[in-house]
Parts: sequence; C-alpha cells; structure tokens
Amino acid sequence: MDVLTFRTPGLGDQTYLLVHEGQGVLVDPQRDIDRFLTAAAEHDAELRFVLDTHLHNDYVSGAEQAARTTGAELVLPAAAAPAYPSTPAFHLEDIPGGKLRIRPIHTPGHTPEHTSYLVLLGDEPVALFTGGSLLVASAGRPDLLGQDRARTLATLQHQSLHRLAALPDSLEVFPTHGQGSFCSASGAGRSTSTIGRERAENPLLALPTVDAFVERLLGSAMPVPAFYQFMTPANTLGVPAMPAPDPAPMTLDQLPDGSEPVHVVDVRPRAEQARGIVPGSLPIAIAEDFGSWAGWLVPRHAPIALVAGPDQDITEPVIQLAQIGVDTVVGVIRDLPPQRATVGFELVDIDRFRELMAGPDAQLLDVRMPAEWASASIEGSTQRFLPDLLTTGIPAELDRDRPVLIACGSGRRASIAAGILAEAGYRAIVLDQAGIPDLLAHADAA
Repeated sequence: MDVLTFRTPGLGDQTYLLVHEGQGVLVDPQRDIDRFLTAAAEHDAELRFVLDTHLHNDYVSGAEQAARTTGAELVLPAAAAPAYPSTPAFHLEDIPGGKLRIRPIHTPGHTPEHTSYLVLLGDEPVALFTGGSLLVASAGRPDLLGQDRARTLATLQHQSLHRLAALPDSLEVFPTHGQGSFCSASGAGRSTSTIGRERAENPLLALPTVDAFVERLLGSAMPVPAFYQFMTPANTLGVPAMPAPDPAPMTLDQLPDGSEPVHVVDVRPRAEQARGIVPGSLPIAIAEDFGSWAGWLVPRHAPIALVAGPDQDITEPVIQLAQIGVDTVVGVIRDLPPQRATVGFELVDIDRFRELMAGPDAQLLDVRMPAEWASASIEGSTQRFLPDLLTTGIPAELDRDRPVLIACGSGRRASIAAGILAEAGYRAIVLDQAGIPDLLAHADAA
C-alpha cells in the first residue's frame, strides 16, 4: 500500500491518494484534479473512492469532478447534505470496496459535519485521514463558522481528538491541513504523523481539562481570510470544472467597461513592481500564496486583469485563483507602457532600512498579523495588518510628508502594502528579503 501526498503550499493543504493492488482512494482533492488522476494512472490504479472530510473552508473541492470523471464513488459526511449525488458517510458504518473498507468516524469540531476516514485492509486499520480534526501537533480551528459557534465546536473538537487518539499507536495519520494553513488552530508542522506520536507530542492532547483545551484553541486563532466565507456554500452547491489556464492577451486600453470595475493585479517580480505599477492596481508577485492574497484582497466576483512580464508563465496564478473559486480573470496585460505605470515604491536591504529607521523622519508600519505583532514588535511602530489597509484604512497617524518604512516577515506583505500606500500618495519604502524578526535580531546583537 502506498499513500501519495500532494501538497498545495499556498493554502497549507494536502491531498492524498492511497493506492493498493490497483485500487485508489483520493482524499480531499483540490479543484485541479488532473495532477491526481495522472498520478493514479501512473500507478495503474483505478479510483474506487473519492472522499471529502468536510465542506472545506479554504478551497473549493475537486471531489465531485474527480468522481464524475472517473466513475469513483463520492463519499461525503452524512450531515454535509450537498446538492449533488454522493454516498453519505455515517459514523462507524463501513463502506465496502473490495479488499478496502472505509470506516467513517464522526469528528466534529473544525466543522459540525466533519468526518475522518479510517481505511482498513481486511480487519486491519492501515491509514487514518483526519482532514481538519487531528493535525500534526495541532488541531483544526473551530471558529471559521463564526464566534457564536466557536466554543461549542471547540468542545466537540476536544472529544474528536480524544476519540481518534484511542486508535492504535502505529496507525498513520494523514491530515489535510498543515503548515501555512489558516485552518490550523496553531502552527502545525510536519505533514503526517502516527497516533502514538500525536498522543505523546501533541500539546492539545496533553491538556488536563476540556476547558483548558477550549481556551487554548480559541486563544490561538488567526485572522480569517475574506474568501473563506464563499468556500462552504460553493462546496455545498457543487464546483464546476477548472477554467482554461490561459486568459486572452489584452492591453490596458482594452479593459472591459461595465458596472463593475476590472481589478488589475500585477504579478511581476517585486523589483519590477517597485519601478512602477498601474494606478489602482495591486502588486502581488507570483508565489505559492498568490491565490490566497489575491482572494483576500480583491472583491469577490470582481473581474480581474493580470499584469505580467513578456515571458512570464501565468498558469500558476490562474490555477491558484481557481482553487478558491475565482474564475473571473478576463485577460493578461504583457505590454505595459512605462508612462502608464506611474505608482512606485522603494525596496531596500536591512542595513539601509536600519539607517532610515534611525533618521528623524522615521515612521515604521508593521503589516504582519496581530498575533505576530503581539509576540515581537518594534517600539514606536504602527501596526495594521495588510488586508485591514483596504477595509479599515491607512492608519491616520502616518504622515504623508514623511517616508513610511514598511516591514513584515520577509518583504512580501510589505510590498503589497507599499502599492496601497503609494497609490494614496505616501512615499513607501519596503524592507526587502527580511522582516521585523531580523530587525529585532540586529538590535539584540548590537
């Protein structure tokens, strides 16, 4: 038996393909299903089951399309009640599949319907797919459906984790959410584990009471990306097949007119963005987390035009947007006239940034998450999490007549923020390839 892992780093998620004697079980597939079906074919495996552990909050599922394409049996938690045919997974009611059996285990907490899947060969348990329940050294967060339900779901998550922890020590654990996921209640690390290792090392399983567990889980929550609210409804109603990954070429003058403005997203490398972007555009360079930031910062359902370099491959950003259900890319602009790219910002290294911080006009904007700020910050700096620059606004205490030094953890969020501030008339200077922790380390060393 083999279990293949397909990681989607920008969302912090894993999809799994279990292969045994020509049969395949696909678990929590992303929407871009070709990579999974290709792997199944390469391993001479016919998909027998496609399983979703829950109605995902962070991406639109490819489970329905994978099942339709292959004829596999689509299995969803019984309480999911999707608007398309599926086999309902009831707690401890085995689903036969030849030599393989699927045993659903109701594990509410991350979501009410959440179900983990125990795979058995004969009577032997061989793999446990835990979705957003038991994670590596962590658990799925319980607050994504709102604060009104968070405490109840956190209590249920405690029961679910201990239910899974009672399984055999040697059983391999394959969670869907991992490092980099906003669905994790805390910093999940490795991708996979075993029940024995989690029982010994997961700090949540070591807490003495339900109340302590709930307080720990609710106390470590991160911000909720804006696009999350659209994922569960989409997964309930059904997700269409992937759009074509090659939007049509266009120019700035060809941006379509309409009642809803086209949002321009500049995906060029950071250094090119700094030299000049189109007024009103968002500079989000292509990276593993492009889709998450674009989905968070661009209004839902808005048409999007991408600005890319002449030879840049834009397949990846289009796929990342489609993974969160954004199919509104109307075209790509590759010939950007310099006279139209009139908004710019500065990129500096850590030594130059520290010199500027020591100057009389220094004002530092920290655009990291509130939890990052709380754990380590620079005295006198102003904090405003990147997405809040668009919703709450630019902090009033920042003076337009003085340069704004912007930092985050690596320069990525800071460069996006710089585009927003530069558009508003500020002189924005970004700490590039370094962040607040590096500044603090320099200060300690000095």
